[in-house]
Amino acid sequence: MEFNEYQEKAKETAMYPDKLDGGFFYTALALAGEVGELLNKIKKIARDNIKIKREEIISELGDILWYLSETARNFNISLEEVAEYNLKKIRNRKERGTLQGSGDNR
Repeated sequence: MEFNEYQEKAKETAMYPDKLDGGFFYTALALAGEVGELLNKIKKIARDNIKIKREEIISELGDILWYLSETARNFNISLEEVAEYNLKKIRNRKERGTLQGSGDNR
């Protein structure tokens, strides 16, 4: 499935409150929450030395993808544009030898 196809299909399932801000705030908070759920599973792997089922990780990543898709859509940005922009940025950093370090403007 292509990014833009996913984004269109995800939009069809969107049912969230957008009374005040067009959904920006809700989807951004939900995205952070889903990332937290994934990190909690990873924490349990490290802390308790337990095995998490692959499907559980896929499920959390899927939730993250859905909220990422909707957050981007709320800003009129396609997932394809996000992916292309990000790869261009990372390649540029690699070419300049600045992949390591911190900060957005490296």
